[in-house]
This record gives sequence, C-alpha cells and structure tokens, in this order.
Amino acid sequence: MPARFPRGTLWPKVRFVTDPRQKLIDHISADAVFHGDFTLTSGKKATYYVDLRRVSLDHRVAPLIGQVMLDLIAGVVDVSAVGGMTMGADPIAAAILHQGAARGLAYDAFVVRKEPKDHGRGRQVEGPDLEGKRVIVLEDTSTTGGSPLAAIEALKKVGAEIAAVAVVVDRDTGAREIIEAAGYPYLAAIGLADLGLSK
Repeated sequence: MPARFPRGTLWPKVRFVTDPRQKLIDHISADAVFHGDFTLTSGKKATYYVDLRRVSLDHRVAPLIGQVMLDLIAGVVDVSAVGGMTMGADPIAAAILHQGAARGLAYDAFVVRKEPKDHGRGRQVEGPDLEGKRVIVLEDTSTTGGSPLAAIEALKKVGAEIAAVAVVVDRDTGAREIIEAAGYPYLAAIGLADLGLSK
C-alpha cells in the first residue's frame, strides 16, 4: 500500500538542472576551482585556480563540455577541425568531436605539440591534413593567450586558416584582448562571474 502523507506536508525543494551550460558551471565550481595562493602562467598571483582538467577528463562532464562548446562555435561557418596546444585543449577537442558526431556534425580534431617531433615525420600538428581548412583553436582556461597564439603559429605553417579561438573558461586576465589584437575572434563559454569569482 502506498505511503500516505498528511495534507500540507512541505517537500524539500529539489533543483533539477537540465541546461548543459549550467550543469557544466556547477561541475566546474564544485570540482575544478581551488582557493589559496597560486602563481599563474603570466607570473601574476591569484587567490584561486581553475584546473579544468579535473573535469574535462571526467565521464560526466566531458559530454557537457562538448555540447556547450558546440553551441558556442555554432555561428562560425565552414569549420573543418578543432584543437589546440597539448594537453589542455586535447580533451576539449575530443569532446567536441564526439558530441558533434552525435549531432550529425563533421568536426575533426587535431593536436598541436609544443615542439615538432624529432623522429618519424617530424610533425608538430597531429591529425588530419589541415592545409586550406578553416579551424578553431581551443583552450581549456585562458590566462595570457600565449597557448592559442603558439598553436596558431604552428597551424599557419601547415596552411590552416584560423577561424576563431574558443575557450571554456575565460579568466579575464587579458587573453581576449591579446587574441583580438592579433586579429582573431575570441569566444568564451564561461566567465568568472558565472563561477562566482572576481578578477
């Protein structure tokens, strides 16, 4: 017999989040934001650190990253592939590739090594042939813009056309301005305010 509850019973409010972007924000806030004293790539000090690899390699979160980033880059036309400097961009590119395939989209992925291989074919950019192809350069968390720009230099050497730079979390530490000053559109899925952080 089903349980009976008195009329007027107050039920706890349960929050069901269905929006992939909000779910991603919740995961990042809970599992990838660390508070303390940190030194950033730029040498500047910060009271928090966003370690996106804590979630970008998580089976629950990677699909959300793919969905959110697909929505972010949807307006960039004729893009053949996505990727960036290893290793921060690698799980982001893989998430986009897989979620894109699930939507019937044909995004390939590529990996940019920090240096060309010293053996084999000596490649710095791994993946499909990108000559003459429009690509989006990815980064997990932006700080100085240095990683995307380094990836762009390697991609230009193989004849790729840079359509945009897209990041999951923008730390608002000048990367946008640097990338845009270099002549590339800059797209960010999540900002500091979304994570309850301040500059």
